[in-house]
Amino acid sequence: MTDAKPFELPIRVYYEDTDAQGVVYYANYYRFMERARTEWLRSLGYENQQLLDEQGVVFAVRRAAVDYISPARLDDLLEVVVSLSRIKRASLVFEQQILRGDELLCKGEIMLVCVGLEDFKPTAIPDSIMQEINNDR
Repeated sequence: MTDAKPFELPIRVYYEDTDAQGVVYYANYYRFMERARTEWLRSLGYENQQLLDEQGVVFAVRRAAVDYISPARLDDLLEVVVSLSRIKRASLVFEQQILRGDELLCKGEIMLVCVGLEDFKPTAIPDSIMQEINNDR
């Protein structure tokens, strides 16, 4: 477990996110979590294209497990929370929550692995990123 501060991203539920009953389609929770992790990385000073171009690496989802507790609906304002729970040399594990106000709607654990663009095999997370992660704690 790390001491990293949680990152929060507000997301509004749009019609495109829902099914015919106005309920968020289950796969879209993964999209919301992905957006929040991307913005977390951006808050550390890194963008995905920059990692590709300058570092030759990308973060790929290795494992994702989500528990659905209560549905989000059309026009809801959600808060997607990103908490870094484990750091290894080539991987990061995030605990994520999606809330509507104080109500927990969904929670998940997502593991990302840093892979090289040449072979898509795990590689060490660049030192500069590790330093920013440690500074964020």
